Amino acid sequence: MAGIAFVGTGFVADYYMTTLANHPELRLAGVFDENPEATARFSTFHKVRRYSSMEELLGDPAVAIVVNLTNPESHYAISRLALEAEKHVYSEKPLAMNLDEAEGLVKLAAERCLCLAAAPANGLSEAHTAVAAALADIAIGQVRLVYAEMEDGPVFRQNWRTWRSRSGASWPGRHEFEIGCTLEHAGYALSWLVSLFGPVESLSAFSALTFPDKGIGNTASLGPDFSVGCLNFRSGPVARLTCGLAAPKSRSLTILGDAGSIVVRDLWDHNSPVHMERVGEPRSLLTKVLGRVEHSLGTTLPFNLPRGRRLRLGETSSLRLPGFPSQIDFCAGIAAMAEAVEQGSKPFFSGDVALHITEIALALSDAGGRGGSYRPRSGFNRTFAPAGSAPLR
Repeated sequence: MAGIAFVGTGFVADYYMTTLANHPELRLAGVFDENPEATARFSTFHKVRRYSSMEELLGDPAVAIVVNLTNPESHYAISRLALEAEKHVYSEKPLAMNLDEAEGLVKLAAERCLCLAAAPANGLSEAHTAVAAALADIAIGQVRLVYAEMEDGPVFRQNWRTWRSRSGASWPGRHEFEIGCTLEHAGYALSWLVSLFGPVESLSAFSALTFPDKGIGNTASLGPDFSVGCLNFRSGPVARLTCGLAAPKSRSLTILGDAGSIVVRDLWDHNSPVHMERVGEPRSLLTKVLGRVEHSLGTTLPFNLPRGRRLRLGETSSLRLPGFPSQIDFCAGIAAMAEAVEQGSKPFFSGDVALHITEIALALSDAGGRGGSYRPRSGFNRTFAPAGSAPLR
């Protein structure tokens, strides 16, 4: 059983507590937040130990893995402290707010033979497993083009100030708008993309703050609320990834191959419906009927039916997941990390892979000031199964 500790007890920490029950091999030793009131609220609600200081947490021999759930600006400092204290680290995204610091963390972890992994864990879902298996079977032929959507809708127009987590933490809307939707959300798509298709060779990107009035006053510090990137993967496919806070909500993934297509409805859903359509397969009766209706009316109907057959997912009926929309097994990444450490290997979403995802997300988010094309300086070995582990060097 691996001992873990949470640093940061804000809104996202309750997602981790909800899914901790899915992994009895993990034991929560305690929690700490720089805000004593936040620590007290969380520890009282969940009946877990609270540490009085970061030093007390890092000095606890029962803690093998520090789970960094602080705000993004604190990720680098907290992760570095934990690594220097000889603790493995699982960090919320991104690893750091700039590439140099992210590279420094990965280097430090490697030097100390420690594991540094990063969220999100949605790439460990049953939906992902089904898609990876279909691609491994070359079910849709050679993949040519991919569309990934991370559109969250106009959140800033909703009553977000009233949103609370299970333990009562407020949703940090102002801070989310300052960080920008790309650093907050691109990782959910990138975790799928790099695990299915490997490292990105080059990209072209654009980002902008399109709706400066978020109802919070000062707009000078707001991050981009729209970004789009075209990614060229070394393995061949091209992908378009969009992130936004204005367009209608969509977290879908569409994979187009020579012999068919695969559509994932929601990358935030562990059990998302996945449909596969092969070229030449007969269409369903309902699809045919609706096609004829559109033709007779001379207009496109305001909805799209799933095309092809629905892929079967593994049995997960007993899995505890947060409510809509974040139906992700957040602790799955920590569990995969703990298992890999015990076996002397490393989980896929660690080290060079975590760094690569961070670099791509930073490049997309920062594209408004730089624009144009970008060639990542990070990469990783893509010769092993995405959802498995690679031996430590």
